[in-house]
Amino acid sequence: MKERDERAAATTSEPFEHIVATDFDGGEGVLVDLNTKQYYQLNETAMLIWRGLEAKRSVEDIVREMMEIYDINGDHATESVNKLIQNLRVRKVLNG
Repeated sequence: MKERDERAAATTSEPFEHIVATDFDGGEGVLVDLNTKQYYQLNETAMLIWRGLEAKRSVEDIVREMMEIYDINGDHATESVNKLIQNLRVRKVLNG
């Protein structure tokens, strides 16, 4: 039940409008908070998750894409997505 609640909460997470993302070669990137001028460096996997959230894709869709690209199991992918979402919420980069 807890996992379902986490997925439902994660699905409603969207980036704030004052957060700008830039991709680098190789898939990594940075997020910049235009209000606070703070930036956050993201690895390739985190950028894939971020782009999915920007596109308002469900956690399940993002997990499926991660499984296909990185050849990982669903539990690992789900945990990675949920962990990043929680981390971004704490930093007030995502609403929800």
